[in-house]
Amino acid sequence: MSTTTRRLTVAQALVRFLSAQHSERDGVRQRLIAGTWGIFGHGNVAGLGQALLEAGEESMPFHQGRNEQSMVHAAVGYARQLDRLSAQAVTTSIGPGATNLVTGAALATINRLPVLLLPGDYFATRPADPLLQQLEHPVEADVSVNDTLRPVSRYFDRITRPEMLIPSALQAMRVLADPVETGAVTLALPQDVQAEAYDWPEEFFAERVWTVRRPVPDPVELAEAALAIRTAERPLIVAGGGVHHSRAEDALKALVDATGIPVASTQAGKGSLRHDHPGDLGGIGHTGTAVSDALARTADLIIGVGTRYTDFTTASHTLFAEPSVRFVNLNITAFDAHKLAARTLVADARAGLEALTQALSGHRVSAEYEAEYRAGKARWDEVVDRAYRADDEHAVPTQTQVLGALDAVVGDDDVVINAAGSLPGDLHKLWRARSPRQYHLEYGYSCMGYEIPAGIGVQQAAPGTPVWSLVGDGTYLMMPTEIVTAVQEGLPVNLVLIQNHGYASIGGLSESVGGERFGTAYRYRAADGTFSGAPLPVDLAANAASLGMDVLRAKTVRELRDALAEARASDRPTCVYVETDPTPTAPPAEAWWDVPVAEVASREAAVSAREAYDVQVTDRRIHL
Repeated sequence: MSTTTRRLTVAQALVRFLSAQHSERDGVRQRLIAGTWGIFGHGNVAGLGQALLEAGEESMPFHQGRNEQSMVHAAVGYARQLDRLSAQAVTTSIGPGATNLVTGAALATINRLPVLLLPGDYFATRPADPLLQQLEHPVEADVSVNDTLRPVSRYFDRITRPEMLIPSALQAMRVLADPVETGAVTLALPQDVQAEAYDWPEEFFAERVWTVRRPVPDPVELAEAALAIRTAERPLIVAGGGVHHSRAEDALKALVDATGIPVASTQAGKGSLRHDHPGDLGGIGHTGTAVSDALARTADLIIGVGTRYTDFTTASHTLFAEPSVRFVNLNITAFDAHKLAARTLVADARAGLEALTQALSGHRVSAEYEAEYRAGKARWDEVVDRAYRADDEHAVPTQTQVLGALDAVVGDDDVVINAAGSLPGDLHKLWRARSPRQYHLEYGYSCMGYEIPAGIGVQQAAPGTPVWSLVGDGTYLMMPTEIVTAVQEGLPVNLVLIQNHGYASIGGLSESVGGERFGTAYRYRAADGTFSGAPLPVDLAANAASLGMDVLRAKTVRELRDALAEARASDRPTCVYVETDPTPTAPPAEAWWDVPVAEVASREAAVSAREAYDVQVTDRRIHL
């Protein structure tokens, strides 16, 4: 081994190391860390800030953010669009800059999406104690606010000596590139260590390629899974986000075409089949379609592919009601494959689906079963048509008519982004996904504020792709600041801003559980002290314009459709603002969701809600 060294600061060495890392899957190679987001303060300006300046844009592209949490969201949107094969780093100062990362880190790790976090930290040598923004702990002197990132990171280390960086940086890349382990990775960097020089071995900066594996199924597990499917009369596939991460959509289609087994999708898995494929039944669970949930209740075998089985998918463990129902779970992560006491098929989704298709050669579900679910799909298509249709194009649109207008404008390759509020439920039930990447819902963490920065990340990952960030007024008010970044970077993200004067989703939930919509409306205080006065005179469209967006205001269905078409044709960040008719037009929930209701209450609404809850909860079961 060569003994040649190079004298650099820790920050300079880290940036140079990151610029030489690549991922490779199926023979296609790309940069593992494609760029760095940053907001600078005293904890990183002279370390990583100086190092990024010195490295230059060709070596490590830099992106200027406005909020630390939203920088992580942008990086997550980028990684998801590229199927986790390329990621971005995020650097912050110490103190509030670092703690602002926690929500984004949780979102990344829960959704199994890679992002590298590089927060500044307190002096390792402690020449001044306490320093600005330091949290003092009376009995643990080595604790800093960065420790809040430990439970939401898949890998965490604090680099208190230069030589510690070498093994830790290698471990960080291993985790980011591993489809089983990936999520947020945190390297906390004390500000004095960032600026400290060290003689680094040249080998540390050599080009490295991290192979993203496609593990194949174990033959015994494969045989057992195939037997379970062959002997099932009413099998149903539940497609999760792992289908997309593995680029297994074609393999799933081949299996469905060969066997006739229908597919219902989670929020993360929607689009695994094109909406007009005969076997695609749409969403499943609490926000699922009637046909998906009806089949789920009577299925004798559930085949989970790349899903975590969240409570929305299982309807809080009430959906899979057939007494004899069993599960086969294909997942690259053994932890997820074993859920619901399933037969496991621990493998890459694409490799597993291809193996299953071969093992099931000649097998097909009954013609009666196919006819049943195809008829159910046709009935649901009529429900979608009614929800989208506007009989009066001069009327104020409902929220589902907003989706209908957008559906009429988008192309197959457009990307629609959402994360929280009432829109995820409407989208899961109603959106007709036309391509694998079109439906971009962050529902692992359902984080308000994700949509706008994620749109930026998707634009960076797929330049020229029309991107639509759908937000309500509640989400917009939480985190609109990355609009400035989109304007600065010239990224034509389209923002569809829906004004309904409050938290519509939680308002509806509150009403259903006896909360009487308390604290969910954006209104003046009334004489009785409640927020039941007139709507607040907040002009969100003017706010978006003040941040640099072009703004189109639409008051009717026709104006909305015209504005959406104009926005899609624009090469600038554009906001389409619409105030909606609050009349509910979305289909009701087809399955339950467990939100505990007060067991004792004095108000009639809560008493009635508890009575209904006590009935629903009896359907919950443990699968063994």
